Amino acid sequence: MELEKINERLKNESSNINPLKGYEIICEAMVYKILDIFGKNSLLSMLYQTGAGPGEVIANRIKLNYGKDQFEIIEALEILISELKEFYSIQIQTIEENPEFIRVVLQNHCFLRESIKRRGKLQFGKAFCRVNKGYFETALKKLIGNKMKRIDIRFLRNEPEKDVCLEELIFYL
Repeated sequence: MELEKINERLKNESSNINPLKGYEIICEAMVYKILDIFGKNSLLSMLYQTGAGPGEVIANRIKLNYGKDQFEIIEALEILISELKEFYSIQIQTIEENPEFIRVVLQNHCFLRESIKRRGKLQFGKAFCRVNKGYFETALKKLIGNKMKRIDIRFLRNEPEKDVCLEELIFYL
């Protein structure tokens, strides 16, 4: 056996490696393996908490950069979205205010979108998107503080013609 000939046949330039595709395969497999082993509730909790950690980090960084410990609801949302332009393209569609809550409907093209489109099992608004839910709910809770009772982010629908998801954020006052 001639090692040199074997290695010549196996040769692959590192420029041919697609790390994003590898991450997508691993993420999809991880989601469904956790679901199989631990069940839906554990999976959703794990993915939410995966997003919550970085959500705390960005909220603390915003507080430090702005020299404030608490923000108004829309102010916090606008600052957070502006800070995340590398990962999200978000446009606010409507803002509905009443004494009990503020409801914001937005279009979101997030960093997970292309991976979800390419991977067969992942779906918009389902388990994998809990990462974003944990991220945004945690960051906004930290930034807004006691000016709201709680926040709930809900997936409304995928809008493939616009290449976005439609989501609502409800800030309960």
